[in-house]
Amino acid sequence: MPSNRLEGKVAVITGAASGFGKGIATKFAQEGAKVIVADLSQEAGQQAASELNGIFIRTDVTKRSDWEAILALALKEYGQLDIVVNNAGASYSNKATEGVIEQEFDMVMNVNVKSIYFSTNILVPYFLKENRPGSFIQIASTAGIRPRGGLAWYSASKGAAITATKALASEYGPKQIRFNAVSPVVGITGMTNLFLGSTDISTFVSTVPLGRPSTPADIANACCYLASDEASFITGVNLEVDGGRCV
Repeated sequence: MPSNRLEGKVAVITGAASGFGKGIATKFAQEGAKVIVADLSQEAGQQAASELNGIFIRTDVTKRSDWEAILALALKEYGQLDIVVNNAGASYSNKATEGVIEQEFDMVMNVNVKSIYFSTNILVPYFLKENRPGSFIQIASTAGIRPRGGLAWYSASKGAAITATKALASEYGPKQIRFNAVSPVVGITGMTNLFLGSTDISTFVSTVPLGRPSTPADIANACCYLASDEASFITGVNLEVDGGRCV
């Protein structure tokens, strides 16, 4: 049952119109947070925001101006910002690495890494100026800690997200700004076929000790804990939500 663990907090979740992002936004709203749905999809984003009594902003996470607009909207509508979830992600299809074209490389690095740079470069100064504690959560991947062939540059981008999270946690801990990451194992989302090269997930699931893929609720529950005051002494952590896959 919801326990209002995020009551009084304002959260922005990127890629919140579907998949893990929508699961996170739904959980946060259930726990009392005011939610900003930031997504490229206008229709799905507006629908999600309407369902959650939140607000939608069309966002390309690779653009500085869109991050500036997120901060301006949060301050205009709610007067504050407390939680930032960098969930929006991109991948190319699982394939031989020599077949990855430059545009695909740029896509995963810009969406999965540069977006984190923009979020910190633009939003951290707000927390510092207001002397306000904050919580940043990156949605990384088990691919960032247990990489395999076929998705080398995607894995590298998620590894970078995890390393950056730890470095930022060390740097901004003294200012009470926390940085953590959550690493899901493959789940049933719109990107599943890209990761696996097929829609048949059964072979992969056989490698997960708990015997199933991750769900949006699994990831949302982990994020809710990390965003809440219950985790006020937790920073620099990469929480594997993977059913034991990385053991």
